[in-house]
Amino acid sequence: MQTSVNKSRRSTKKVVFDAFLNTKAATIILPTIATVVLFILWELAVFVFQIKAFNLPAPSKIIEAAIKFAPQLLENSLRTVWTTFAGFVLASVVGIVLGFLIGYSKFIYLTFYPLLVAFNTIPKSALVPLLAVWFGANAIPAIVTAFALAFFPIAVNVALGLETIEPEMKDVMRALGASDFEIFQKVGWPHTLPYVFASLKIAVSFSFIGAVIAESIASNAGLGYLIVQAASDFNVPLAFAALITLAILGVILYTLFVAIEKKVIYWAR
Repeated sequence: MQTSVNKSRRSTKKVVFDAFLNTKAATIILPTIATVVLFILWELAVFVFQIKAFNLPAPSKIIEAAIKFAPQLLENSLRTVWTTFAGFVLASVVGIVLGFLIGYSKFIYLTFYPLLVAFNTIPKSALVPLLAVWFGANAIPAIVTAFALAFFPIAVNVALGLETIEPEMKDVMRALGASDFEIFQKVGWPHTLPYVFASLKIAVSFSFIGAVIAESIASNAGLGYLIVQAASDFNVPLAFAALITLAILGVILYTLFVAIEKKVIYWAR
């Protein structure tokens, strides 16, 4: 009898836990707990093994550095966010237009898609020194690198979305007298939207990475620039504070596009 009661309780707890996992609160509480536990273990490891701050600063030292250098972190964060969004917006426009052209035109697909693949295989970090020579150590190399990393996944996903449209659906629309633009408006664009937002979530992260890479090589501001300067001054806690700021900004940008996706294409879920 007692065994049956215990099984019933465990089953009830599992049902409650599974229900909790499907709530919005779980998406906030669980990552927060994991982060707190990670930092506690990090702090303990530094204390127990007596690791020098020069090698691996404790989270408490990183927080002290973040408070002390808060103005610099804020100023450079704004620069990184600006260059990221500038490159991302350009990549979105070019990528979506090019993706639709590739998806709709066999001629453009055969002509330009191999070139896009070839360009995408080039390590973008190898382009940054050239961008510095061409444009100088300013925001332009970061914007161009953010664009270069982001536009390819957008173009490919948009073209893929158009390719997955059933030919029968297009034939039915044409039989009803719809023009190519009306087919695009009524079928092509709605069908491709999930692919567009899937690519945007990836591309915004790539833009962020591209901007930081360029800032660390050819820029006079930004979090990438701040990390290099902090490392050259042997201020490792500040470098880690900038790295954690990058992680936080990356999560915020990704979450922003997840929220926009849920609002715009709620019907696709």
